Amino acid sequence: MRILVVIDQRTDWAADIPGVEVVTAWEYLTDESFIQLRNARVYNLCRSFGYQTTGYYVSLLAGARGHKPFPDVVTIQDLKLAESPGVVDDEIDQLIQASLARLGSSEYVLNAYFGKCVTKRHERLARALFNLFPAPLLQARFVWRTDEWRVDAVHALALGEVPSAHREFLYQAAREHFSRRSLPRRKRDSARYDLAILVNDKEVEPPSNARALKAFEKAAEDAGLSVDFIDKSDYGHVAEYDALFIRETTAVNHHTYRFARRAAREGMVVIDHPEDILRCANKVFLAQLLARNHIPTPETRVLHRGNLNDAIRELGLPMVLKQPDSQYSAGVVKVETEAEFKRQTRALLERSDLIVAQSFEPTDYDWRIGILDGEPLYACRYFMAPSHWQIIQRDAQGEIHEGGHETLAIEDAPKTVVRIALQATNLIGRGLYGVDLKQIGRSVKVIEVNDNPSIDAGVEDMVLKAKLYRRIMACFVRRLDAQTRVQRA
Repeated sequence: MRILVVIDQRTDWAADIPGVEVVTAWEYLTDESFIQLRNARVYNLCRSFGYQTTGYYVSLLAGARGHKPFPDVVTIQDLKLAESPGVVDDEIDQLIQASLARLGSSEYVLNAYFGKCVTKRHERLARALFNLFPAPLLQARFVWRTDEWRVDAVHALALGEVPSAHREFLYQAAREHFSRRSLPRRKRDSARYDLAILVNDKEVEPPSNARALKAFEKAAEDAGLSVDFIDKSDYGHVAEYDALFIRETTAVNHHTYRFARRAAREGMVVIDHPEDILRCANKVFLAQLLARNHIPTPETRVLHRGNLNDAIRELGLPMVLKQPDSQYSAGVVKVETEAEFKRQTRALLERSDLIVAQSFEPTDYDWRIGILDGEPLYACRYFMAPSHWQIIQRDAQGEIHEGGHETLAIEDAPKTVVRIALQATNLIGRGLYGVDLKQIGRSVKVIEVNDNPSIDAGVEDMVLKAKLYRRIMACFVRRLDAQTRVQRA
Protein backbone atom coordinates (compact mmCIF):
# COMPACT_ATOMS: atom_id res chain seq x y z
CA MET A 1 0.00 0.00 0.00
CA ARG A 2 1.44 3.39 -1.03
CA ILE A 3 1.86 6.08 1.61
CA LEU A 4 1.29 9.60 0.28
CA VAL A 5 1.98 12.85 2.11
CA VAL A 6 0.05 15.57 0.29
CA ILE A 7 1.21 19.18 0.65
CA ASP A 8 0.52 22.45 -1.14
CA GLN A 9 4.09 23.18 -2.23
CA ARG A 10 7.21 21.03 -2.36
CA THR A 11 9.03 23.44 -0.07
CA ASP A 12 6.45 22.79 2.68
CA TRP A 13 8.00 19.43 3.62
CA ALA A 14 11.72 18.90 4.21
CA ALA A 15 11.76 15.39 5.68
CA ASP A 16 12.92 12.43 3.58
CA ILE A 17 11.24 9.34 5.06
CA PRO A 18 11.71 5.89 3.50
CA GLY A 19 8.50 4.45 2.09
CA VAL A 20 6.72 7.83 2.09
CA GLU A 21 5.95 9.58 -1.19
CA VAL A 22 5.49 13.36 -1.09
CA VAL A 23 3.16 14.86 -3.70
CA THR A 24 1.51 18.23 -4.11
CA ALA A 25 -2.23 18.61 -3.67
CA TRP A 26 -2.64 19.62 -7.30
CA GLU A 27 -0.76 16.53 -8.47
CA TYR A 28 -2.92 14.33 -6.30
CA LEU A 29 -6.17 15.92 -7.51
CA THR A 30 -5.39 16.01 -11.24
CA ASP A 31 -2.83 13.33 -12.10
CA GLU A 32 -4.57 10.35 -13.70
CA SER A 33 -2.20 7.88 -12.02
CA PHE A 34 -3.46 8.93 -8.59
CA ILE A 35 -7.08 8.78 -9.73
CA GLN A 36 -6.59 5.15 -10.78
CA LEU A 37 -4.37 4.20 -7.83
CA ARG A 38 -5.59 1.41 -5.55
CA ASN A 39 -4.68 0.89 -1.91
CA ALA A 40 -3.20 4.18 -0.75
CA ARG A 41 -3.07 6.09 2.51
CA VAL A 42 -3.24 9.82 2.10
CA TYR A 43 -1.80 12.07 4.83
CA ASN A 44 -3.32 15.44 4.07
CA LEU A 45 -0.97 18.22 5.24
CA CYS A 46 -2.45 21.01 3.18
CA ARG A 47 -2.50 24.59 4.44
CA SER A 48 -6.27 24.82 4.73
CA PHE A 49 -9.20 22.44 5.21
CA GLY A 50 -11.89 25.06 4.63
CA TYR A 51 -14.99 23.96 2.72
CA GLN A 52 -14.22 23.45 -1.00
CA THR A 53 -10.57 24.44 -0.60
CA THR A 54 -7.82 22.30 -2.10
CA GLY A 55 -7.16 20.63 1.25
CA TYR A 56 -10.85 19.80 1.66
CA TYR A 57 -10.96 18.22 -1.80
CA VAL A 58 -7.87 16.10 -1.15
CA SER A 59 -9.63 14.32 1.74
CA LEU A 60 -12.99 14.26 -0.02
CA LEU A 61 -11.70 12.72 -3.26
CA ALA A 62 -9.37 10.35 -1.43
CA GLY A 63 -12.50 8.82 0.08
CA ALA A 64 -14.16 8.64 -3.34
CA ARG A 65 -11.12 6.85 -4.79
CA GLY A 66 -11.13 4.21 -2.09
CA HIS A 67 -7.99 5.63 -0.47
CA LYS A 68 -7.70 6.19 3.27
CA PRO A 69 -7.49 9.94 3.94
CA PHE A 70 -5.97 11.21 7.14
CA PRO A 71 -7.85 13.29 8.25
CA ASP A 72 -11.03 12.23 6.52
CA VAL A 73 -13.84 14.65 5.73
CA VAL A 74 -15.83 13.56 8.80
CA THR A 75 -12.89 14.50 11.06
CA ILE A 76 -12.50 17.81 9.24
CA GLN A 77 -16.16 18.60 9.85
CA ASP A 78 -15.92 17.43 13.46
CA LEU A 79 -13.05 19.84 14.00
CA LYS A 80 -15.17 22.71 12.73
CA LEU A 81 -17.71 21.90 15.42
CA ALA A 82 -15.13 21.45 18.16
CA GLU A 83 -15.25 24.95 19.62
CA SER A 84 -17.09 23.76 22.71
CA PRO A 85 -16.20 22.17 26.06
CA GLY A 86 -18.57 19.35 25.10
CA VAL A 87 -16.19 17.85 22.55
CA VAL A 88 -14.34 15.78 25.18
CA ASP A 89 -15.55 12.90 27.29
CA ASP A 90 -14.99 12.50 31.03
CA GLU A 91 -11.81 10.47 30.61
CA ILE A 92 -10.13 13.12 28.44
CA ASP A 93 -11.44 15.91 30.66
CA GLN A 94 -9.68 14.32 33.65
CA LEU A 95 -6.51 14.10 31.58
CA ILE A 96 -6.80 17.81 30.68
CA GLN A 97 -7.17 18.81 34.34
CA ALA A 98 -4.19 16.67 35.40
CA SER A 99 -1.93 17.69 32.50
CA LEU A 100 -2.53 21.44 32.87
CA ALA A 101 -2.84 21.50 36.67
CA ARG A 102 0.44 23.24 37.47
CA LEU A 103 0.22 25.99 34.85
CA GLY A 104 0.22 29.54 36.18
CA SER A 105 -1.47 31.12 33.16
CA SER A 106 -5.17 31.18 32.24
CA GLU A 107 -4.63 30.03 28.66
CA TYR A 108 -2.59 27.27 27.02
CA VAL A 109 -2.08 26.27 23.39
CA LEU A 110 -1.00 22.69 22.64
CA ASN A 111 0.28 21.51 19.26
CA ALA A 112 0.12 17.78 18.53
CA TYR A 113 2.25 16.33 15.75
CA PHE A 114 1.20 12.80 14.82
CA GLY A 115 -0.04 12.44 18.40
CA LYS A 116 3.16 13.73 20.01
CA CYS A 117 3.88 16.96 21.86
CA VAL A 118 7.09 18.95 22.32
CA THR A 119 6.37 19.22 26.05
CA LYS A 120 6.80 15.75 27.50
CA ARG A 121 4.29 16.18 30.36
CA HIS A 122 1.49 16.87 27.85
CA GLU A 123 2.22 13.89 25.60
CA ARG A 124 -0.64 11.76 26.97
CA LEU A 125 -3.03 14.64 26.36
CA ALA A 126 -1.70 15.10 22.82
CA ARG A 127 -2.24 11.39 22.15
CA ALA A 128 -5.79 11.54 23.53
CA LEU A 129 -6.70 14.50 21.29
CA PHE A 130 -5.11 12.76 18.32
CA ASN A 131 -7.28 9.72 19.06
CA LEU A 132 -10.38 11.90 19.33
CA PHE A 133 -9.61 13.87 16.15
CA PRO A 134 -7.30 11.74 13.97
CA ALA A 135 -5.45 14.46 12.05
CA PRO A 136 -1.65 14.54 11.60
CA LEU A 137 -1.32 18.10 12.89
CA LEU A 138 -3.61 19.48 15.57
CA GLN A 139 -3.79 22.58 17.70
CA ALA A 140 -5.92 22.81 20.85
CA ARG A 141 -6.51 25.94 22.87
CA PHE A 142 -7.44 25.60 26.55
CA VAL A 143 -8.72 28.32 28.87
CA TRP A 144 -9.14 28.45 32.65
CA ARG A 145 -12.75 29.24 33.51
CA THR A 146 -13.92 29.56 37.12
CA ASP A 147 -12.34 26.43 38.58
CA GLU A 148 -11.25 24.17 35.72
CA TRP A 149 -9.57 23.98 32.33
CA ARG A 150 -11.86 23.82 29.30
CA VAL A 151 -11.36 23.27 25.60
CA ASP A 152 -11.84 26.56 23.83
CA ALA A 153 -11.00 25.41 20.27
CA VAL A 154 -9.45 22.53 18.35
CA HIS A 155 -8.43 22.74 14.72
CA ALA A 156 -6.23 21.04 12.16
CA LEU A 157 -2.90 22.82 12.15
CA ALA A 158 -1.52 23.96 8.80
CA LEU A 159 2.12 23.24 8.01
CA GLY A 160 2.77 26.93 7.68
CA GLU A 161 1.53 27.45 11.25
CA VAL A 162 4.08 25.07 12.77
CA PRO A 163 6.69 27.15 14.64
CA SER A 164 10.15 26.91 13.12
CA ALA A 165 11.46 25.71 16.49
CA HIS A 166 9.07 22.72 16.27
CA ARG A 167 9.92 21.68 12.71
CA GLU A 168 12.57 19.10 13.54
CA PHE A 169 10.33 17.64 16.28
CA LEU A 170 7.50 17.38 13.71
CA TYR A 171 9.72 15.52 11.26
CA GLN A 172 10.95 13.16 13.98
CA ALA A 173 7.34 12.46 15.06
CA ALA A 174 6.49 11.72 11.43
CA ARG A 175 9.49 9.40 11.07
CA GLU A 176 8.45 7.47 14.18
CA HIS A 177 4.85 7.29 12.98
CA PHE A 178 5.70 5.99 9.52
CA SER A 179 8.46 3.71 10.78
CA ARG A 180 5.98 2.10 13.15
CA ARG A 181 3.52 1.47 10.34
CA SER A 182 6.17 0.24 7.89
CA LEU A 183 7.52 -2.61 10.02
CA PRO A 184 4.88 -5.19 9.04
CA ARG A 185 5.37 -4.40 5.34
CA ARG A 186 9.11 -4.99 5.59
CA LYS A 187 8.41 -8.26 7.34
CA ARG A 188 6.02 -9.43 4.63
CA ASP A 189 6.08 -7.44 1.42
CA SER A 190 3.53 -9.73 -0.27
CA ALA A 191 0.74 -8.75 2.16
CA ARG A 192 -2.37 -7.60 0.31
CA TYR A 193 -4.16 -6.09 3.29
CA ASP A 194 -3.33 -4.67 6.71
CA LEU A 195 -5.04 -6.12 9.79
CA ALA A 196 -5.07 -4.57 13.26
CA ILE A 197 -5.70 -6.89 16.22
CA LEU A 198 -6.88 -5.00 19.30
CA VAL A 199 -5.55 -6.53 22.52
CA ASN A 200 -5.05 -5.58 26.16
CA ASP A 201 -1.90 -7.03 27.73
CA LYS A 202 -3.19 -6.18 31.21
CA GLU A 203 -6.53 -7.99 30.87
CA VAL A 204 -6.85 -10.76 33.45
CA GLU A 205 -9.21 -12.93 31.39
CA PRO A 206 -8.61 -12.01 27.73
CA PRO A 207 -10.62 -13.76 25.00
CA SER A 208 -7.41 -15.21 23.52
CA ASN A 209 -4.22 -16.25 25.28
CA ALA A 210 -0.73 -15.39 24.04
CA ARG A 211 -0.30 -18.64 22.07
CA ALA A 212 -3.61 -18.10 20.33
CA LEU A 213 -2.62 -14.55 19.35
CA LYS A 214 0.59 -15.92 17.84
CA ALA A 215 -1.46 -18.47 15.92
CA PHE A 216 -3.76 -15.73 14.64
CA GLU A 217 -0.73 -13.74 13.51
CA LYS A 218 0.75 -16.68 11.58
CA ALA A 219 -2.59 -17.57 9.98
CA ALA A 220 -3.07 -13.94 8.95
CA GLU A 221 0.36 -13.69 7.35
CA ASP A 222 -0.17 -16.99 5.53
CA ALA A 223 -3.43 -15.56 4.16
CA GLY A 224 -1.74 -12.41 2.85
CA LEU A 225 -2.49 -10.10 5.77
CA SER A 226 0.06 -7.87 7.46
CA VAL A 227 -0.61 -7.77 11.21
CA ASP A 228 -0.18 -5.14 13.89
CA PHE A 229 -1.21 -5.73 17.51
CA ILE A 230 -2.67 -2.47 18.81
CA ASP A 231 -4.09 -1.29 22.12
CA LYS A 232 -6.52 1.41 23.21
CA SER A 233 -3.90 4.15 22.79
CA ASP A 234 -3.92 3.49 19.03
CA TYR A 235 -7.43 4.72 18.34
CA GLY A 236 -6.09 7.44 16.07
CA HIS A 237 -4.41 4.81 13.87
CA VAL A 238 -7.46 2.63 13.24
CA ALA A 239 -8.23 4.17 9.85
CA GLU A 240 -4.77 3.22 8.59
CA TYR A 241 -5.79 -0.44 8.39
CA ASP A 242 -8.08 -2.43 6.14
CA ALA A 243 -9.56 -4.60 8.89
CA LEU A 244 -9.90 -4.76 12.67
CA PHE A 245 -10.08 -7.91 14.79
CA ILE A 246 -11.02 -7.25 18.42
CA ARG A 247 -9.39 -9.68 20.84
CA GLU A 248 -10.12 -7.70 23.98
CA THR A 249 -13.30 -8.25 25.98
CA THR A 250 -15.94 -5.97 24.49
CA ALA A 251 -18.54 -3.75 26.13
CA VAL A 252 -20.78 -0.94 24.91
CA ASN A 253 -19.63 1.82 27.25
CA HIS A 254 -16.01 1.02 26.49
CA HIS A 255 -13.18 1.81 24.10
CA THR A 256 -13.67 -1.54 22.31
CA TYR A 257 -17.05 -0.33 21.09
CA ARG A 258 -15.55 2.99 20.01
CA PHE A 259 -12.90 1.11 18.02
CA ALA A 260 -15.56 -1.01 16.35
CA ARG A 261 -17.67 2.05 15.54
CA ARG A 262 -14.71 3.89 14.07
CA ALA A 263 -13.70 0.89 11.95
CA ALA A 264 -17.25 0.41 10.67
CA ARG A 265 -17.53 4.10 9.84
CA GLU A 266 -14.31 3.88 7.84
CA GLY A 267 -15.75 0.98 5.83
CA MET A 268 -13.27 -1.50 7.28
CA VAL A 269 -13.96 -5.17 7.81
CA VAL A 270 -14.41 -5.47 11.57
CA ILE A 271 -15.01 -8.36 13.94
CA ASP A 272 -16.72 -7.71 16.29
CA HIS A 273 -19.00 -5.37 14.42
CA PRO A 274 -20.48 -2.64 16.64
CA GLU A 275 -24.00 -3.98 16.05
CA ASP A 276 -22.88 -7.39 17.31
CA ILE A 277 -21.48 -5.77 20.46
CA LEU A 278 -24.71 -3.86 21.04
CA ARG A 279 -26.92 -6.89 20.52
CA CYS A 280 -24.91 -9.45 22.44
CA ALA A 281 -23.84 -7.18 25.30
CA ASN A 282 -27.34 -6.73 26.69
CA LYS A 283 -29.10 -9.76 28.15
CA VAL A 284 -32.45 -7.96 28.17
CA PHE A 285 -32.24 -7.52 24.40
CA LEU A 286 -31.23 -11.16 23.93
CA ALA A 287 -34.04 -12.41 26.16
CA GLN A 288 -36.66 -10.54 24.14
CA LEU A 289 -35.09 -11.47 20.78
CA LEU A 290 -34.87 -15.18 21.55
CA ALA A 291 -38.38 -15.32 23.05
CA ARG A 292 -39.98 -13.54 20.12
CA ASN A 293 -38.36 -15.96 17.66
CA HIS A 294 -39.24 -19.06 19.71
CA ILE A 295 -35.63 -20.05 20.47
CA PRO A 296 -35.74 -22.36 23.50
CA THR A 297 -34.26 -20.87 26.68
CA PRO A 298 -34.68 -21.48 30.41
CA GLU A 299 -37.85 -19.83 31.72
CA THR A 300 -36.98 -16.14 31.58
CA ARG A 301 -38.42 -12.91 32.95
CA VAL A 302 -37.33 -9.31 32.52
CA LEU A 303 -37.55 -7.78 35.98
CA HIS A 304 -38.06 -4.20 37.10
CA ARG A 305 -39.10 -2.58 40.34
CA GLY A 306 -42.77 -3.07 39.52
CA ASN A 307 -42.84 -6.87 39.00
CA LEU A 308 -40.39 -8.27 41.57
CA ASN A 309 -43.17 -9.80 43.65
CA ASP A 310 -44.16 -12.08 40.76
CA ALA A 311 -40.70 -13.47 39.99
CA ILE A 312 -40.39 -16.09 42.75
CA ARG A 313 -43.90 -17.37 42.15
CA GLU A 314 -43.32 -17.69 38.40
CA LEU A 315 -39.71 -18.96 38.34
CA GLY A 316 -39.27 -20.56 41.75
CA LEU A 317 -36.08 -20.83 43.75
CA PRO A 318 -33.17 -21.23 43.20
CA MET A 319 -33.14 -18.58 40.48
CA VAL A 320 -30.41 -16.99 38.34
CA LEU A 321 -30.21 -13.19 38.14
CA LYS A 322 -28.20 -11.40 35.47
CA GLN A 323 -27.17 -7.81 35.08
CA PRO A 324 -27.84 -6.90 31.44
CA ASP A 325 -24.17 -6.39 30.51
CA SER A 326 -22.85 -9.48 32.32
CA GLN A 327 -20.16 -11.51 30.56
CA TYR A 328 -18.71 -14.97 31.07
CA SER A 329 -20.14 -15.73 34.53
CA ALA A 330 -19.38 -12.22 35.87
CA GLY A 331 -22.45 -10.27 36.93
CA VAL A 332 -24.51 -13.47 37.20
CA VAL A 333 -25.72 -14.67 40.62
CA LYS A 334 -27.78 -17.55 41.94
CA VAL A 335 -30.26 -16.79 44.71
CA GLU A 336 -31.71 -19.55 46.87
CA THR A 337 -33.84 -17.68 49.38
CA GLU A 338 -36.31 -14.82 49.27
CA ALA A 339 -33.93 -12.71 51.36
CA GLU A 340 -31.10 -13.29 48.85
CA PHE A 341 -33.46 -12.44 46.01
CA LYS A 342 -34.40 -9.10 47.59
CA ARG A 343 -30.82 -8.20 48.38
CA GLN A 344 -29.44 -9.08 44.95
CA THR A 345 -32.26 -7.51 42.93
CA ARG A 346 -31.90 -4.33 44.95
CA ALA A 347 -28.17 -4.21 44.10
CA LEU A 348 -28.66 -5.04 40.41
CA LEU A 349 -31.44 -2.50 39.95
CA GLU A 350 -29.10 0.19 41.23
CA ARG A 351 -27.10 -0.32 38.03
CA SER A 352 -29.88 -0.94 35.51
CA ASP A 353 -33.63 -0.29 35.41
CA LEU A 354 -34.14 -3.77 33.92
CA ILE A 355 -32.49 -7.08 34.80
CA VAL A 356 -32.93 -10.68 33.66
CA ALA A 357 -34.10 -13.59 35.81
CA GLN A 358 -34.02 -17.23 34.69
CA SER A 359 -35.05 -20.50 36.21
CA PHE A 360 -32.09 -22.46 37.55
CA GLU A 361 -31.42 -25.59 35.50
CA PRO A 362 -28.32 -27.38 36.81
CA THR A 363 -26.11 -29.40 34.45
CA ASP A 364 -22.63 -30.88 34.70
CA TYR A 365 -21.44 -28.80 31.75
CA ASP A 366 -22.45 -26.08 29.29
CA TRP A 367 -22.10 -26.35 25.55
CA ARG A 368 -20.33 -23.61 23.63
CA ILE A 369 -20.74 -23.60 19.85
CA GLY A 370 -18.46 -21.19 18.02
CA ILE A 371 -20.00 -19.76 14.87
CA LEU A 372 -18.44 -17.59 12.17
CA ASP A 373 -20.22 -16.11 9.17
CA GLY A 374 -23.22 -18.37 9.67
CA GLU A 375 -21.16 -21.59 9.85
CA PRO A 376 -20.31 -23.69 12.95
CA LEU A 377 -16.63 -23.40 13.82
CA TYR A 378 -15.98 -25.37 17.00
CA ALA A 379 -17.85 -27.21 19.77
CA CYS A 380 -16.77 -27.33 23.40
CA ARG A 381 -18.13 -28.73 26.63
CA TYR A 382 -17.15 -26.57 29.60
CA PHE A 383 -17.58 -28.39 32.91
CA MET A 384 -18.62 -26.63 36.08
CA ALA A 385 -15.93 -25.42 38.48
CA PRO A 386 -15.46 -27.78 41.46
CA SER A 387 -18.37 -27.54 43.92
CA HIS A 388 -19.81 -24.63 41.95
CA TRP A 389 -22.78 -24.08 39.65
CA GLN A 390 -20.86 -22.12 36.97
CA ILE A 391 -17.92 -23.00 34.76
CA ILE A 392 -15.90 -20.18 36.39
CA GLN A 393 -15.83 -19.40 40.10
CA ARG A 394 -14.36 -16.17 41.43
CA ASP A 395 -13.72 -16.38 45.15
CA ALA A 396 -13.60 -13.57 47.70
CA GLN A 397 -9.83 -13.18 47.25
CA GLY A 398 -10.22 -12.64 43.51
CA GLU A 399 -8.88 -16.07 42.60
CA ILE A 400 -10.39 -17.75 39.54
CA HIS A 401 -11.27 -21.44 39.52
CA GLU A 402 -12.40 -23.16 36.32
CA GLY A 403 -13.83 -26.52 35.44
CA GLY A 404 -12.43 -28.79 32.77
CA HIS A 405 -13.19 -28.67 29.07
CA GLU A 406 -13.65 -31.03 26.17
CA THR A 407 -13.47 -29.93 22.53
CA LEU A 408 -15.28 -31.95 19.86
CA ALA A 409 -15.44 -31.88 16.10
CA ILE A 410 -18.61 -30.14 14.98
CA GLU A 411 -19.88 -33.34 13.40
CA ASP A 412 -19.52 -35.12 16.76
CA ALA A 413 -21.58 -32.54 18.67
CA PRO A 414 -25.34 -33.21 19.01
CA LYS A 415 -27.07 -31.97 15.86
CA THR A 416 -29.81 -30.30 17.89
CA VAL A 417 -27.26 -28.28 19.88
CA VAL A 418 -25.58 -27.04 16.71
CA ARG A 419 -28.87 -26.34 14.94
CA ILE A 420 -30.31 -24.26 17.79
CA ALA A 421 -27.02 -22.36 18.17
CA LEU A 422 -27.17 -21.44 14.47
CA GLN A 423 -30.79 -20.37 14.78
CA ALA A 424 -29.84 -18.04 17.62
CA THR A 425 -26.91 -16.40 15.83
CA ASN A 426 -28.86 -15.98 12.60
CA LEU A 427 -30.94 -13.46 14.55
CA ILE A 428 -27.81 -11.45 15.41
CA GLY A 429 -25.71 -11.26 12.24
CA ARG A 430 -22.81 -12.85 10.38
CA GLY A 431 -20.00 -12.26 12.84
CA LEU A 432 -18.01 -14.42 15.23
CA TYR A 433 -20.12 -15.70 18.13
CA GLY A 434 -20.03 -18.16 20.98
CA VAL A 435 -23.42 -19.63 21.86
CA ASP A 436 -23.79 -21.10 25.35
CA LEU A 437 -26.41 -23.84 25.70
CA LYS A 438 -27.62 -26.34 28.28
CA GLN A 439 -28.67 -29.88 27.37
CA ILE A 440 -30.87 -31.95 29.65
CA GLY A 441 -31.78 -35.17 27.90
CA ARG A 442 -33.28 -34.16 24.56
CA SER A 443 -34.02 -30.66 25.75
CA VAL A 444 -31.56 -28.00 24.51
CA LYS A 445 -31.80 -24.38 25.63
CA VAL A 446 -29.81 -21.26 24.79
CA ILE A 447 -28.29 -19.50 27.79
CA GLU A 448 -26.77 -16.58 25.90
CA VAL A 449 -25.06 -15.49 22.70
CA ASN A 450 -21.65 -13.86 23.09
CA ASP A 451 -19.78 -11.74 20.62
CA ASN A 452 -16.01 -11.89 21.10
CA PRO A 453 -16.01 -15.56 22.21
CA SER A 454 -12.97 -17.08 23.89
CA ILE A 455 -10.51 -18.73 21.50
CA ASP A 456 -7.58 -20.02 23.51
CA ALA A 457 -4.74 -22.22 22.34
CA GLY A 458 -5.18 -25.57 24.06
CA VAL A 459 -8.96 -25.25 24.41
CA GLU A 460 -11.13 -24.22 21.47
CA ASP A 461 -8.44 -25.20 18.94
CA MET A 462 -7.93 -28.74 20.20
CA VAL A 463 -9.67 -30.31 17.20
CA LEU A 464 -9.01 -27.96 14.29
CA LYS A 465 -5.55 -26.82 15.50
CA ALA A 466 -4.09 -24.25 13.06
CA LYS A 467 -7.08 -24.66 10.74
CA LEU A 468 -9.28 -22.83 13.27
CA TYR A 469 -7.17 -19.68 12.98
CA ARG A 470 -6.88 -20.03 9.21
CA ARG A 471 -10.65 -20.20 8.85
CA ILE A 472 -11.11 -16.97 10.78
CA MET A 473 -8.43 -15.16 8.76
CA ALA A 474 -9.91 -16.54 5.53
CA CYS A 475 -13.18 -14.84 6.48
CA PHE A 476 -11.38 -11.50 6.70
CA VAL A 477 -9.76 -12.03 3.30
CA ARG A 478 -13.08 -13.01 1.66
CA ARG A 479 -14.74 -9.87 2.95
CA LEU A 480 -11.81 -7.66 1.98
CA ASP A 481 -11.71 -9.18 -1.52
CA ALA A 482 -15.46 -8.59 -1.86
CA GLN A 483 -14.98 -4.93 -0.90
CA THR A 484 -12.18 -4.56 -3.43
CA ARG A 485 -14.33 -6.03 -6.20
CA VAL A 486 -17.12 -3.57 -5.37
CA GLN A 487 -14.70 -0.62 -5.42
CA ARG A 488 -13.39 -1.67 -8.83
CA ALA A 489 -16.81 -2.22 -10.35
